[in-house]
Formats: sequence, structure tokens, C-alpha cells
Amino acid sequence: MQQELKATKDIIVIGAGVIGLSTAIKIQEKGGYRVTIVAETFPTDPKTIRYTSHWAGAHHVSGAYGSKRQREMDSETFDIMWKDSENGGPVEGCFLRHKNTQYRSDGVDPSEWLDHMPGFRPVSNDELVPGATHGWTFTTLTLYPPVYLNWLLGRFLGNGGKIVRAQLQHINQAIHGGISGLPQEPDAVVACVGLGARFLGGIEDKEVYPVRGQTVVLKAPWVRYGRTLTYADGSHFYLMPRATGDVLVGGIRVADDWFPVPREQDRDYLLAGGLAMCPELAPPDIRAERMPTVDDLRPLIVDEGCGLRPGRKSGIRLATEWPEGSKIPVVYNYGHSGMGFQSSWGSASVALNFLEEALAGEKPGKAKEYEIWPADYTGRRDHVC
Repeated sequence: MQQELKATKDIIVIGAGVIGLSTAIKIQEKGGYRVTIVAETFPTDPKTIRYTSHWAGAHHVSGAYGSKRQREMDSETFDIMWKDSENGGPVEGCFLRHKNTQYRSDGVDPSEWLDHMPGFRPVSNDELVPGATHGWTFTTLTLYPPVYLNWLLGRFLGNGGKIVRAQLQHINQAIHGGISGLPQEPDAVVACVGLGARFLGGIEDKEVYPVRGQTVVLKAPWVRYGRTLTYADGSHFYLMPRATGDVLVGGIRVADDWFPVPREQDRDYLLAGGLAMCPELAPPDIRAERMPTVDDLRPLIVDEGCGLRPGRKSGIRLATEWPEGSKIPVVYNYGHSGMGFQSSWGSASVALNFLEEALAGEKPGKAKEYEIWPADYTGRRDHVC
């Protein structure tokens, strides 16, 4: 028993969003690790602008474009979520499988990164919505973030994981100790810090920036399918049905916008764009009598909010390094922008591989980085889901 305990390594994961929770579970369930999550905010807390994962849609529609590695991470995540979404699966009231149609008029063909989805096919011209020149339909899933995130946390704690609530000023507070409740001599630290990577001492990654999103949630249980529409000018709308009977409407993505509460003009913009893409959002009795208007949607609003997606100019950072003067490796897993949920398990697998390589004797001081986006890829990093 004593020999087993000596072989168990202490790992600290910083961050309790979907990336931090998924990564902690992936490490924990590999075996041989004692994992502690340290975070300022957890899924059990009230919604706050400081915790992005609560504000997600969230459906699984990959935006990998030309990145093979991103496609691999998204595909791995979809396979896991698809299994979890089966009838009788582990998360009741969380997942909804549904048809999703992606409409576009920007000349982009998503077949390369979406053709593995169940039932994938192009749609005919008479199936297009106004403003679209092409479309593709497939089956995917939507999850309800509050339920999913709390299920992840419960799974982690049920497996013997430990959580510590603390606001770190510097990553060295995890590496070298001093925070009550954390292992004082960890074997490694995994930083899943999202937008916090811009500010946390020892990281202070100035490539990280917010991509503000805003959404409106409507009580519209008669809509059980999803749609996205991307126009030639880059504007973008989406709607996601949830297992709760609600439908989330979104389409705001503004870089370097830190505004922390919903804007009225953005709400009106989303309602107008959502209705144009899907008139069926309006109640059936109204549609039976006349053409619906945005005012017909206002009584259906049950929630609205905004979140700051953790964008990063050169894409997701999946990397290992040994901070100067330290023999303790740090694995980085952040910068997912609007793709956190749909790449969560895949990027957690990469982080676990990096961790195991580092602990197996990778030479201290030798940094390793996993390039997710091609060097010349600049156009689509802020795909929103």
C-alpha cells in the first residue's frame, strides 16, 4: 500500500470551466494520479461574467476548418458526448439529439470537417432559408451547460478528486505551494485558465483576448431542430434547442469587447436575425394568422446573458514547459474561444499525453507545443458555438 501511494502523483489543475473539469477527469481516470482543482469559480456558483462556460449554447458543430488536429479533438469529443447522450445515459435532462442545418452564403464548404456527422448531406435549393446559397444538414446534440458542468464536477468529486477555492495571483502559488488545501509539492500543474491566462502571473499571455457573445433564450418547445446561418459579410446567427424545451438564439461575436451585461440593441439584433432564419420560433397560433414579428418573440424570453469567450491570436495553446528554476512541469490547455465544449475531451487527451511525457522524464527546460492552427490561418478562429 505504501509503495502504491508513493507511485501516485499529485497534479494540480487550475480552472473549473469545461476545459478544466474535462482535463481533470481525463487525468484522474487514467489512474496513478491524485488530482486537485483550484479555481475562483465553480459550476455550483451563480452565473457570473468571470465564468464563461455557464453562458455557452452549447451544441456540437465543429469549426475546425483546415486544422487536422482540431478536427481530431472535436471528433473525439463528439464520440464521447454522443455516447453520453444515449437514452438512459449518465446525465438526465442534459442532452438533446436533433437535426441541425448549417446555411451559408460566404462560399465556405464545411464538408471536410463535418462529413463524419450522422446523416450528413447537402440540402437542396428548395430547402434553403432566405439569405443562404448553400446548406448542409446532419444530426448532432445540444447540451445544457449548468447540468453538464455540475455533472462533470460531481463525477470528479465522486472519483476522489479534491477542489480548492482560491484566486491565484501567480502560477508559482500552485507550483511552489503556500495555498491552503493544495498539495505543497505537486508533481505537475495543468493550467486550464481560459481568459485568465491574460492576467495570471507567470503566464500573462497577451495573445489572449475576449470574444464577447450574447444570447437570448426563448421558451419555444415546438422547435426541436438547430440552425446556423453565416452571411457573406461574416455575420452569423444560430439557434440551439435544449432538452428543457427552450431555444437559445445567438450570433454576437465581438473581439476585445469587455462589456459584462446584455445590451438591448444586441437583443433586438438577435431576435430579428433568429426570426428571419427561423420564422417557426414564433408561436404556432400567431403563424396561423399572420406573418410573425420580433414583438411576437419578446413574451417568450426566459433568459438572456453574455459571456467572454477566451480567444487567442495563434489558436489554442496546448503546450508543456518548465518555468525557470523549476523542475515541476506546467501543461497549458487554454484559448479555445467558442470551441471549448466541442473540443473539451479531445484537448484533455492531448493535455494528458503531454503530462505523461513530461513526468516520464522529458528533459526540464525543453518546451513542447502542439500547434492547432496552421501558421497562416487567421480567418475563422472565433467560430462560435
